[in-house]
Amino acid sequence: MTGEVLAPLRARYAYWLGLDDDEVLVDREEAAGDIRALQLLLRMERDRPPSWHTALAMAATGSAAICLDPRSEPDGEWYEAVRDYCAGHIRKVTRRGRGAQWEATAVLPGITMTDGDTEVRALVPGRVQDLDKRVAKLQVGGTDVEPDEVAARPADNALLIYLPPAPIMTLGKAMAQTGHAGMIAAALLAGDQPRLQAWLDAGLPSAVRRATVDQWTELARATADDGRAWTGERLLAVRDAGFTEVAPGTITAIARAGW
Repeated sequence: MTGEVLAPLRARYAYWLGLDDDEVLVDREEAAGDIRALQLLLRMERDRPPSWHTALAMAATGSAAICLDPRSEPDGEWYEAVRDYCAGHIRKVTRRGRGAQWEATAVLPGITMTDGDTEVRALVPGRVQDLDKRVAKLQVGGTDVEPDEVAARPADNALLIYLPPAPIMTLGKAMAQTGHAGMIAAALLAGDQPRLQAWLDAGLPSAVRRATVDQWTELARATADDGRAWTGERLLAVRDAGFTEVAPGTITAIARAGW
């Protein structure tokens, strides 16, 4: 089954949505040696800023693609790393790089996406304490750029991800949230192989919009049911552990599958 490695995330999704804020604080705690993360690398050359919308969409597509790659299937070279990551908290960290430091990460296992001046790398997840020095050199802060003009109407089969009107997150933080959305979508779709295959065949397209207050209110109401919104309207929610920028338990993204 494609996406078999995502089974623990699919099983955990509704449980995580159902926790109250105090329970989120308890649940998020892990021993330092157990913390794993998927690193999202954003190329930020001084004279060529990335597109806000494109970088966010790439984070979603890349995070899903890592888990659905043949190398993440049983007996694949990425399987153990991705399996262990999916079995716990799906932390993601966005880092920025340019010049030689960016080029040095090209040989690391992962997926690179390019569209014009926007480049994003999604790396195979691993223990944070074992982070490759070439990645550790890249800064976590300073990842923000101004939102650009919204792209054309998303493809009919795109995962359409909405960010809340408030709080306003930095691009790096928002990329982690859209990355979660892409990965959760892949996990939920793994239980519906024909739809998952259709998304895969299309290239795992994703699109991102900032919701209006009215849109967000409607979407939040529709997803406040511990996961049942996926069965009915193909809606999913991302709930953040609150380590940075937002309070624990904040819904940071809501996505609708386009098929």
